[in-house]
Amino acid sequence: MLTPYKTTRAISVYVSCATILATFLIGCSTHSMQTKPATLRVMTYNIHHGEGLDGKVDLLRIAELIKHEGADIVALQEVDKGVARTARRDLPAELAELTGMTCVFSNNFSHQGGKYGNAVLTRFPVVRVTNTLYPMLRPGEQRGLQQLVLNVHGRELIFMNTHLDYQSDDAERWLNMGEIEMRMKPYAGRPIILCGDFNTTPESRVCRRLGERFDDTWARVGQGDGFTIPAQHPTQRIDYIWITKDKSLVPLKIWVPPSDASDHLPVVAEFHFH
Repeated sequence: MLTPYKTTRAISVYVSCATILATFLIGCSTHSMQTKPATLRVMTYNIHHGEGLDGKVDLLRIAELIKHEGADIVALQEVDKGVARTARRDLPAELAELTGMTCVFSNNFSHQGGKYGNAVLTRFPVVRVTNTLYPMLRPGEQRGLQQLVLNVHGRELIFMNTHLDYQSDDAERWLNMGEIEMRMKPYAGRPIILCGDFNTTPESRVCRRLGERFDDTWARVGQGDGFTIPAQHPTQRIDYIWITKDKSLVPLKIWVPPSDASDHLPVVAEFHFH
């Protein structure tokens, strides 16, 4: 039979052990939450001003595709804002509303009474936005490099979006490489994702030069050819998701979803922060 003193002591020991065990479990749980890698999905998509293979401008099917793929950040090229061919519609604003994401549009040149350029849809807070217009070697479509600083799970991520020249002569694309390299410098030490329509195939000298500073996500974890154009029967890979070589971003998988919403197919990749 336990005396009141022994009973009190036994209860005290029990409570102490329970407290230690609870503290241990909470500590393990907190440690697990702190070390669990943050995951994000990135998409790049040349949307051809919203015009699909049927010749119709339909942003709803683009938005539904983005939501279906679970993209957190989307790099869009060939985006109209107030352009005559798309009935003066504000495509960035419409896509933001349809997806529930923030849309940042950067104008590269005036077209049919409106603006035409690149845009980024994001679920993360936007810290800063810059748009750099590339130098041009000949008259034609002005191209640009969109640069966003995003707050992703408490860390700064540099997200770049571009659409390079399409000419068979790659002189202008080669010149653009120097601009991209220069724009990377202020962000040294921070992870960079570079997305877009590069209008060149993986064996080109432009891609080889990009490969000196970036990893081609498809080459790292992709399966198959990764062709993105033409959308109906793709034969070339010209749309890319590049990441800096510092290993702060670890690619998990990358894929090309089927779609008839544009003349390109989108590319989607999943990453976690190391």
